[in-house]
Amino acid sequence: MKNVEEQTESEVLLDDQSVSAFLRQNPDFFIRNARQVEQMMVPHPVRGSVSLVEWHMARQRNHIQQLEEEITLLMEQATANHQLFDRLLALQGHLAAADSLQEMLTRLHRWARELGLAGAHVRVFNDKWHIGAPSDFTQLGLSRQAFEPLRIQRFGNEHHYLGSLNGPELLLLLPQAKAIGSVAMSLMGERGELGILMFTSRDNQHYQAGMGTLLLQHLAQMLPDLLSRWIERA
Repeated sequence: MKNVEEQTESEVLLDDQSVSAFLRQNPDFFIRNARQVEQMMVPHPVRGSVSLVEWHMARQRNHIQQLEEEITLLMEQATANHQLFDRLLALQGHLAAADSLQEMLTRLHRWARELGLAGAHVRVFNDKWHIGAPSDFTQLGLSRQAFEPLRIQRFGNEHHYLGSLNGPELLLLLPQAKAIGSVAMSLMGERGELGILMFTSRDNQHYQAGMGTLLLQHLAQMLPDLLSRWIERA
């Protein structure tokens, strides 16, 4: 009876945590039992079973491969960020050199077309900018009240939206636009209170949720200062 109780107690105590604790407290275990370790077999999903040594080497190879992939990804991201910085710096200088607001907007639109897009558009909220008559920029104005349902529906708590818009939404934002498949929009201003920057594509799948917004974010931060050269803040 005593042997059964001792065996039961041993089985209860010998769990994963106990084995791990024993190995940590006895780091020379595998050295003292090298022959037995070499003969230990570990289940394998393809080969049925492999030796503990093979299993460990496979884990090491997988770990090294994962590290190499992460390093490659970091290098690709660094290159992409460098190219993004160069592109933004060139665009900022190009826009800042414009002689008028219309020229600046034309240059932004042309830059978008060079990227294969349908165009780029800027709308500013009427209550934040002085664009009323006799200003030449009234067409840029957008009612915040009219925009609010779209903001709630598409942006939620975010500053960016990538995807498609329905007919009434497109009519509100781009009354003259045709054949717009998808858009990338960013709210301008720290709280999104100044207006909207929008890039459009004729391709329904060009802009989708989950895509990167770094370029869009930088442009949206840059534009209000450029707009202030020609339009006074309210």
